[in-house]
Amino acid sequence: MPLQFSESYLLALLAGVAWPFFRVSALFLSIPIFTGHMVPMRVRVMLAVSVTWLISPTLPAMPNVALFSLSGFWIAVQQFLIGLAIGLVLHLVFEAIVFGGQSVAYSMGLGFASLVDPRTGVQVPVIAQFYQILSTLLFLTMDGHLVVIRLLVESFYALPVGFAGLSAEGMRQLALWASRLFAAGVLLSLPLVTALLLVNLGFGVASRAAPQLNIFSVGFPVSLGLGLFLIGISVPDVLSLFSGFLDEGYRLMTAVLQ
Repeated sequence: MPLQFSESYLLALLAGVAWPFFRVSALFLSIPIFTGHMVPMRVRVMLAVSVTWLISPTLPAMPNVALFSLSGFWIAVQQFLIGLAIGLVLHLVFEAIVFGGQSVAYSMGLGFASLVDPRTGVQVPVIAQFYQILSTLLFLTMDGHLVVIRLLVESFYALPVGFAGLSAEGMRQLALWASRLFAAGVLLSLPLVTALLLVNLGFGVASRAAPQLNIFSVGFPVSLGLGLFLIGISVPDVLSLFSGFLDEGYRLMTAVLQ
């Protein structure tokens, strides 16, 4: 006897994949590694479809709501916002180290040495891009992408697919987390900026004591060389701060999804 599938049964199967796909695809749209022009849109869509297909058998039961209805559309919007919030936390973590790199570059006098960042499409100092590349490599080395996928799967149990989305307290924590971007960036760049500020103060005193000294021809090479030296010896500390800030981001994701 041939198998017969009703329209409602097929729509229920489609909804069991479509709603998780909205949450997963929103994450891949906002996660730093996959944003911008570095990863083509087709690759991101294929990754989102693959991850959704792999995790869909382990997810809780989907709500008994028609997919192509106003209620189904609202559920899809909620799933997209949840995935976007998870990616936003990680995006702010990476932007903090870019902000710190910009502060260091401007203190060294390398603010003019900028390149177009393929991830954001705007001009970023080379020092900030150097920090960004190191943080991305550290993130992949620590299996951060796998941790994010695990948190994504756990989010379906903490916030099952349904009408309920992020709570008001969770959205407030996300808004407050944005201030941590500047705090972490300042903490990352503070030692180097302080050392370079002392050097500039020393050159200011020297220019007052010896006005005939061409301070610009002497000060820029010294500031540049000292800045590069300090960057070289402070890379382990910068990566350690980034790792700690990343752990805070993981904890925030867990707290927001409660």
